[in-house]
Amino acid sequence: MAENYDLVILGGGTGGYVAAIRASQLGLKTAVVEARELGGTCLHRGCIPSKALLRSAEVFATAKEGEKYGVMTSDVSLDYEKVHERKKAVIDQLHNGVKYLMKKGKIDVYEGYGRILGPSIFSPMPGTISVEMNNGDENQMLVPQNVIISTGSRPRTLPGLEIDGEQVISSDEAVLLTELPSSIIIVGGGVIGVEWASMFSDFGVEVTVLEYADRLVPTEDKDISKEMQSQLKKKGVKIETSAKVLPETLEKGKHVTIKAEINGKEETYQADKILVSVGRQANTEDIGLQNTSIKVEKGAIQTNEFYQTAESHIYAIGDCIGGIQLAHVASHEGITAVEHIAGLNPAPIDYTQVARCIYTRPEASAVGLTEEEAKQQGYDVKIGKFSFNAIGKALVYGEADGFVKMIADKNTDDILGVHMFGPHVTDLISEAALARVLDATPWEIGETIHPHPTLSEIIGEAALAVDGKAIHS
Repeated sequence: MAENYDLVILGGGTGGYVAAIRASQLGLKTAVVEARELGGTCLHRGCIPSKALLRSAEVFATAKEGEKYGVMTSDVSLDYEKVHERKKAVIDQLHNGVKYLMKKGKIDVYEGYGRILGPSIFSPMPGTISVEMNNGDENQMLVPQNVIISTGSRPRTLPGLEIDGEQVISSDEAVLLTELPSSIIIVGGGVIGVEWASMFSDFGVEVTVLEYADRLVPTEDKDISKEMQSQLKKKGVKIETSAKVLPETLEKGKHVTIKAEINGKEETYQADKILVSVGRQANTEDIGLQNTSIKVEKGAIQTNEFYQTAESHIYAIGDCIGGIQLAHVASHEGITAVEHIAGLNPAPIDYTQVARCIYTRPEASAVGLTEEEAKQQGYDVKIGKFSFNAIGKALVYGEADGFVKMIADKNTDDILGVHMFGPHVTDLISEAALARVLDATPWEIGETIHPHPTLSEIIGEAALAVDGKAIHS
């Protein structure tokens, strides 16, 4: 028997469940189809578990440095089993919260694998969803007026460097490790790679990062890359950039070894495990796209600014459409898609206003254009940069490494980009993101009275520095 809905969402990750909640608020009869767990990768294998592990690593590293705060700690040790128990408790609490929100919104959840069918007896248009139920029951047929595809992504690997779950792992397996390796090679120095490098080094693991580009986190501002590399090296991480990993040289045994070509010369690296961190690929296979006219390019579903596909009643959001693969982006794409379905005429998302964060220790964050991007786009820029070393709260906190860099347009005074590296900057970046939304100028941020002593003072100082007016420099 077929069930009729206003909206069926294929995938219950962050983008999918947020879209479902917004649809429920707008009075749409809504269902979510999820083959694994509500909350998706972010909650169960990505954002939340990795940040829980990063927090434990931070506490462990800080405890070992207690003497510099006058706290005499000795014989500090790590119980990795308890680390995982805490991680699981955080995930479970949030998972139960998502399930509660589904019930509160009267959103039907189908636990199974959904595929889009072509025109059939149920509907003259493609979009009927056949759900292969996890419990073995016969397939459920869902007949929606609209569909949102929110199937997310999975870790990408290199040909010849396939994940075996034991010696060659991805981030999916890394969050499930029951014991720490003594050494690890991380292939890829992007956001995920440097977060794991920071975490493992804080846990006492010997870490080597092999990055193909000429710098770490190559999509970020060069000053962020430089400081990231400096701080990771300070923590003992060995970093090789411009390193072309050679998968065919992989050898497994008691240890795992692999070679990389650096400056025309092959170098050999050995560790207990290899973590492959070379990006993520969209989950677009085996969901029935062949039964539609939906276009897929380089593995990603193509949409317009309201996330409509070539089938106007079928939308797609989040990692499966490529773009910025962040949970908060998927959530807002889902809200935009639902509001478009409901005829509310939402504004398209301006991706230059989206904050992005890196949860290393110290942290990094940014919003808007890098200095290089701004110049490439023809802007005449002026820049203010201010160090945490001159911020009292940073010194009190014991983490004064890093800076805030603000880039503005000389002609209009508009803020083009803000880049941060230092303590708690993933929390501080929201002020800069709001400034971008409001088309604020450095003068307006500089005129905002930031409380003392706080880490936020650095944003005001960096804004004043744009015009050479910083007080404490």
